Amino acid sequence: MVIGRWFFVIILKRMKPNLSIAIQAGGQSSRMGTDKSFVPFHGRPMIEVVLAHVADLGQETFIVTNHPAPYAYLDVPTVSDIYPGNGPLGGMHAALFHAHFPHTLMVACDMPWLERPLLQHLISLRHRADVIVPRWGKFPEPLHAVYSKTCLSAMAENIQAQKLKIVRFYNQVRVRYVDREEIERLGGNGRSFANINTPQDLSQAQKKAED
Repeated sequence: MVIGRWFFVIILKRMKPNLSIAIQAGGQSSRMGTDKSFVPFHGRPMIEVVLAHVADLGQETFIVTNHPAPYAYLDVPTVSDIYPGNGPLGGMHAALFHAHFPHTLMVACDMPWLERPLLQHLISLRHRADVIVPRWGKFPEPLHAVYSKTCLSAMAENIQAQKLKIVRFYNQVRVRYVDREEIERLGGNGRSFANINTPQDLSQAQKKAED
């Protein structure tokens, strides 16, 4: 029985892509007034909702946060910034630096409507460029994308130059955009990119779910 169970676990791991999953934690949000990771969404902390969407998509899952203590109950590894105080770009750099696999799916902790078919599609394209990023309208969604470790040097260079807008380093690497038409063919409607930044956003989201 024990041998059978471990054999099943090994087979499952082999079926998963050689990929890391990183969730960028929110920290103290000025607009939300608290840490977005632990804001209740349908009765569960938002970080738990996001984890449920992504935890089995790769070989490892971890949370990027400089304040790991509140996340201990999740029994999920955490990593901290190499360059603290540099916003989401610093967190993304930390994720790639600490990842055990060549590619990392990066998502934010405040995206409770992540669509698995789209995430799986991004993952399937990971060998085609350094960045695989959706673009629903005019702008890309950098916190809903797959990054290669080959991006590390460009990220570090931009952090050191204090060019902290994430997409600034895109012109230094190979980028594969997944545009609206491609997303719609997967059944997506843009909801996967919606995030919750304010109490008003949360209230509207809960109301929509009840309708």
